[in-house]
Amino acid sequence: MADSTAVAPQANGAEPTLAQRTTADLIKAAVSGWLGTALEFMDFQLYSLAAALVFKDIFFGHGSQAIAIMSAMAVYGVGYVARPIGAWYFGRLGDRIGRTKVLFITIAIMGCATTLIGALPTYDQVGLLAPALLVLLRLAQGFGAGAEIAGSSVLLAEYAPKKHRGIVSAFTALGTNSGTLFAGLIWAILLGWLGNDAVVNWGWRIPFLGSVIVMGVAVFIRIHLKETPVYETSVEETIAGYDKPIDKDSEKARKEAEKKAAAEIAKTPRSLKAFIIACVLRFGQCGNSGMVQTYLITFLTANLLVSKSVASNVVVYSSLVGFLTVPFIGWCGDRIGRERMYKIVTIVGLIIIVPCFLLMVNNLGTDTTLEQTANGMIPHFSNPTLLFFIGYIVMHNITVLSFFSLENITMAECFGSAHRYEQLALAKEIPNLITGGFGPLIAAALVTVFNSWIALAVLMAFYTVCTLIAAIIMPEVTGRDLTAREDAM
Repeated sequence: MADSTAVAPQANGAEPTLAQRTTADLIKAAVSGWLGTALEFMDFQLYSLAAALVFKDIFFGHGSQAIAIMSAMAVYGVGYVARPIGAWYFGRLGDRIGRTKVLFITIAIMGCATTLIGALPTYDQVGLLAPALLVLLRLAQGFGAGAEIAGSSVLLAEYAPKKHRGIVSAFTALGTNSGTLFAGLIWAILLGWLGNDAVVNWGWRIPFLGSVIVMGVAVFIRIHLKETPVYETSVEETIAGYDKPIDKDSEKARKEAEKKAAAEIAKTPRSLKAFIIACVLRFGQCGNSGMVQTYLITFLTANLLVSKSVASNVVVYSSLVGFLTVPFIGWCGDRIGRERMYKIVTIVGLIIIVPCFLLMVNNLGTDTTLEQTANGMIPHFSNPTLLFFIGYIVMHNITVLSFFSLENITMAECFGSAHRYEQLALAKEIPNLITGGFGPLIAAALVTVFNSWIALAVLMAFYTVCTLIAAIIMPEVTGRDLTAREDAM
């Protein structure tokens, strides 16, 4: 099969010779990155939808509706507290022992925690122990997930041909889209098949328990996945520079040499500027994701009184459109550059936020259906007009999915090979904690006070402006030599 790697010239004009990988290896890496990210975002969306549709009643249902929603959003945010810790620990480990070994560990931790949520008792069964166990499992999920998307991003960036890094790395973003789609589709099917009462009583467990299947497939693929050619080449070149050659027939000598090489590579200085720009660049995607994919679903059902099935369906429809949006934006980044595409997407995002909200709130239709809430049976809008769906789909695809398509490869190219995994993971998860973790909680508090969608629009505009500022400051990194140890700025 054809070699799947591509190299970029070094500063001195020399071509780094990368470890050989076949097209089959590239496909396996792409599927691995896609599945792992799909599992993480399936968990993300499963909990987001469950918090809006079910958990606020079965884990936090003994109080006012506003307090129940804020409690569910707070537990959602707890998972983000553990993510930077997981990002630091597993990212650092991935820069020292290899990308694929760490990705095997993270998928196992994350998958087990997600599955166990489906076995939790409810508040009515065990009282306060129920939300306490939910918090514990959210912490475990966060610890494993802290380095999952970053690892997938590094994996695909270091596997992909130079001229096609954007579209290959889009598989990581497609994983987020797939996970969102799977979760939304599962909830839509459950609500349509079992009905609201059965889902609240026991049906909500099915998607969490079923996630073990995705985890099993991802683990199987990662067991057989070769290390990235960039990482392997970096270690090999360091070993080759030693005065005393190693005994190639000695496994012990080989491992000692690799350990020594990793320690030497780790001495490469980091760039604070690159890290800060990457963090600010991240604000738009993770902040808007927390708004659009998490709190907005709650806002639709609790404040606008949209039926739960409609809230699930709109996520499914938008995710389907995302299968076109994500690779297209990645392809555009390969053609005209990441920096330019970031500027285009952020400006368009700022323009469409308010119109999209107006499309949703003004096109709820007139048909209603009674749905059970903590305050009894209440009529919910069951048949919004097409404009309602267009508003959500456009907002989701521009302000969330487009950013994510660009983000993974851009941040991978910002950092050098010496600390790429750790720096990328931390640059993803620190802003994620601030905006994605507690943004929905802040949004819930603001909506409780003002009872208006305007607070959500202002938050989204702020996050998007942060990304625009970072895009203006950053240099163009498209096609950068990923074997270079130093950061790009």
